Amino acid sequence: MTKSLTKLWLQGFKRIMASVPAAQAEYLRQTAKPKRRPRAEPKRQKAERGVPGAREAHHSRVRPRAGAWTKGQWTRSYHSAPPVPGRLVNHLSYGLYVPPTAAKGPIPLVVMLHGCKQTIDEFAMGTRMNLVADANGFAVVYPEQSKHAHAHRCWHWYDDRDTAGLGEARAVVSLVDSLIAHHGIDPERVYVAGLSAGAGLAALLALYYPERFAAVALHSAPALGEANSGITAMDVMRRGVRRDPIALVDEIVDLASYPGMPAIVLHGDADRVVAPKNAEQLGLAFLRLNGFIDRAGTWLTGTLRETREGAARIHEYFVSQRRLLTVCRVAGLGHAWAGGDEAVPFHSETGPDASALIWAFFREHRRRPAAAMRRAAVR
Repeated sequence: MTKSLTKLWLQGFKRIMASVPAAQAEYLRQTAKPKRRPRAEPKRQKAERGVPGAREAHHSRVRPRAGAWTKGQWTRSYHSAPPVPGRLVNHLSYGLYVPPTAAKGPIPLVVMLHGCKQTIDEFAMGTRMNLVADANGFAVVYPEQSKHAHAHRCWHWYDDRDTAGLGEARAVVSLVDSLIAHHGIDPERVYVAGLSAGAGLAALLALYYPERFAAVALHSAPALGEANSGITAMDVMRRGVRRDPIALVDEIVDLASYPGMPAIVLHGDADRVVAPKNAEQLGLAFLRLNGFIDRAGTWLTGTLRETREGAARIHEYFVSQRRLLTVCRVAGLGHAWAGGDEAVPFHSETGPDASALIWAFFREHRRRPAAAMRRAAVR
């Protein structure tokens, strides 16, 4: 009896064990997730404002690389800038992008100054300026603020002392001079653009080194002249300058000898970091710097053209059919580069392609002799 029961038990156990692989296979078949189909590549966007290839980039879904989707050469290096008080060595790290098309002569250069909490790799990817360079044959240099100088990589745009903002501006100028000497850069077609704190430093360069740059682009920039510390800088960013922006420019610059500075100002109406009022005040400052208005704000010369481009309202100011100032306000844009890659912080798809707009403005200008640009109206 005992043997027969044992035999029956063993036969039942064998049947159960034999059914396990089949049951497991069925369970796995039922619970397996279907394979995802690969997403179709996003459609390429058309170039804007006559700059071919300016928007022809995929939206990145991975951590960006500086050379992605471009055809030229990207080089990381550093420049030994002139020493400043309090520093034994003043190395300025930078990235240089040179397009693949070989020019017959010297090529233009765009200096791109990043904002706080940005690296030059992120700034290059987010703005897509290198793609515009590929299509139009200019070089791009990206100076990088050191974390040793500022924990968040902010430029000291509000402090024009040699140990801070003015020293940083001088280092950028020294880098530009080196590139002109060794990389075939056209000294008459050097331009500077910046975002946020980088735009603040670009404004310093425009004020203190106007003979070196043919035009300036200020994106999401604080107004000029009033901030002199971190606290006052925050106040200007949130509210704009409290004093007359024209009077502030007159205190900084000797307009009798200032050669003028063509400028394009871009700002988002939904910017909660740098208030949109700053763009209005920068517009007044550059109207004064380019001789459109006198110290009382009275109109002296020139014409205004107002246009719309999608979400952007654009005011363009001309003297003798030469566009010297553009102010572009973008509805719905926060503190971010317009028409950029949203996968990168501080860049947004909202609005027109800022990089294309900036180059379309820059290419109209060369640095002219100071005497030819002076105007009796600003004396």
